[in-house]
Amino acid sequence: MEKVFKPKSDRDEAIMAELVQFTARSFGTPCPVPFGAAIVDSRSGGLLYRARNSVMRENDPSSHAELRTVRLAAKKLGKPSLAGYTLYSTCEPCPMCMANALWAGLDRVVYGATIEDANRHCNQIHIPAEEVVRRSDMSCVVEGELLRDLCYGLFTDPRMLKAFAGWSTRKTNNDTRGKHD
Repeated sequence: MEKVFKPKSDRDEAIMAELVQFTARSFGTPCPVPFGAAIVDSRSGGLLYRARNSVMRENDPSSHAELRTVRLAAKKLGKPSLAGYTLYSTCEPCPMCMANALWAGLDRVVYGATIEDANRHCNQIHIPAEEVVRRSDMSCVVEGELLRDLCYGLFTDPRMLKAFAGWSTRKTNNDTRGKHD
């Protein structure tokens, strides 16, 4: 059954659409990425920080957009807690990023494309963000597939498809890692 996201407000859609535009600007750089994240005040919707995936640029496998955004936002606030904030991501957070969101105390995580969408182009860990929350002692609302088609469009842009060929985690015809029967 297809999951249908009902945004809490038009603000959710506006924030995600802006995040897609911000992320797409990476296509004009030497290291394009389809992964972007933003942290906003849960009440006002005011932007605290946003960042894109920087794994290739920084040669750091942990430099995912969500992780970078949490780190930079906490640094900007001068404290490790991001309670009172919402994380928006162009793609469902991987288990590392979702665990980081939990440790940061974020109120809510809203994502666009799914792990399965990303897995068409690059390897993924097949543990849904909601499962990470269920298996923790911390709470965070996870809402997904907001503007999924728009977010997935970041993965299928011709400039991104060309860039995937240089990724060490790219999908190949004979790649069977992470596949489920």
